[in-house]
Amino acid sequence: MQPMNQPNQPTPYLGVLHRYGHLLDLPAHTRPVTLLEGDTRLIPVPRLAEELGGDFELYVKFEGLNPTGSFKDRGMTAAVSEALGRGAKAVICASTGNTAASAAAYAARSGLKAVVLIPQGKVAAGKLAGAVAYGAQVVQIEGSFDDALAMVVEISNKHPIALVNSINPYRIEGQKTAAFEICDTLGSAPDWLCLPVGNAGNITAYWAGFRQYERLHGTGLPHILGVQAAGSAPLVLGHPVEHPETVATAIRIGKPARGEQALQAAEESGGRIIAVSDEEILAMQKRLAGEGIWVEPASAAGLAGLAHEIAAGIFKPQGKRIVAVCTGHGLKDPDIITRAMPLPEALPPRLEVLEEVILG
Repeated sequence: MQPMNQPNQPTPYLGVLHRYGHLLDLPAHTRPVTLLEGDTRLIPVPRLAEELGGDFELYVKFEGLNPTGSFKDRGMTAAVSEALGRGAKAVICASTGNTAASAAAYAARSGLKAVVLIPQGKVAAGKLAGAVAYGAQVVQIEGSFDDALAMVVEISNKHPIALVNSINPYRIEGQKTAAFEICDTLGSAPDWLCLPVGNAGNITAYWAGFRQYERLHGTGLPHILGVQAAGSAPLVLGHPVEHPETVATAIRIGKPARGEQALQAAEESGGRIIAVSDEEILAMQKRLAGEGIWVEPASAAGLAGLAHEIAAGIFKPQGKRIVAVCTGHGLKDPDIITRAMPLPEALPPRLEVLEEVILG
């Protein structure tokens, strides 16, 4: 008897270094450390596009589907892989939360020690819990994120500890794979890319990725709309913010490490960087949840900026294809929801009572 024909097996997905490593500028000593990050989906949101008042294509690049729930995993796989390959025994970062969780996870995966510095009282519980769960040594400092970043830079220059913040160039190499994925999915670059801006590594990485893919494949280049929170908008104000404040904790940064590169990316792309209020950010977080996409507040900033520009008549979306990057899952920063959440009504276990409550 002849054996039955076996169906073709799909090529296994092995992470961004496996898929795009040949396009990344990583040293030969790099030893891949992966949690199968990347390959996040472009989710069409036509109802939201209609609500925003335009006949246009709108997609959400939901980076909250990465292993630790944020886009940081793309850069961290590259940074930790390089650190492991050169013999580092520990990694260190300053963080408002997402970087801490990602660094801790990839360090755990590679067998390295992870140390994270966080600003006192400024990190969402869900993110801090991740860093602790993955086994990092968490140090809280009496100061801002910018103070913490200055400290980790200083100690990594003095001791053989690998710095894995976005000033590490390998972080940018990993993060630019998101731009590659967008082009591979759509067949070209979108007309516009909207995304939050905090320490400015992500906007820098996306622009680098789109430029590289345009040179290689002629995929075109998007305009970039970078969005900061109004209480933490140094790139919009034109000067550092000493005491940044916003509910969007992931972008509560007063002196972005890659600020100049972010401004350059916006200018070169024919785009801009704007600021929106916390109220606009939270309203967009709620609207996204209405599409079944729960993101942390900072992740809603990009779309909040798009909505702001459309409502003000500054931006005409008709006929455009727009991608909004949502950088982290709602479970990373649930405090806003849980604080306002009423306790569910308790009912006796009788059908007629349930019918009265839900059917009226």
